[in-house]
Amino acid sequence: MFALILGLTARTYYALRRFMPTNLVLDAIHTRRGLKWGVPAMLLAVPYSFAMLACVGLAETGGAGWLNVLALLFAWNALKFLGAGPVTLVRLLRVRVREGRSGHRAPRDSLPV
Repeated sequence: MFALILGLTARTYYALRRFMPTNLVLDAIHTRRGLKWGVPAMLLAVPYSFAMLACVGLAETGGAGWLNVLALLFAWNALKFLGAGPVTLVRLLRVRVREGRSGHRAPRDSLPV
């Protein structure tokens, strides 16, 4: 029974991870090429916060109750983007220091024109 629940949970997690737009953006940001976009991606938290406030306002003024669930989803997405900025900044600094030590980056003179 436990294996069935664990398997169902894992399949649901990976299905949502693969098809949700914010997770796709965050996966792209956490690649080596995308680390530089982590801090600017924090700005995506602003529209999510405004959408959350709008849903909460509508729900409090007599709107549908499901708007609270949508507000919770918007809040969660805003927090994901707010957290991704500092994490990717630290990871980018680590990668740059590691590349600087190993001399892994190609010199600018050897780049094709």
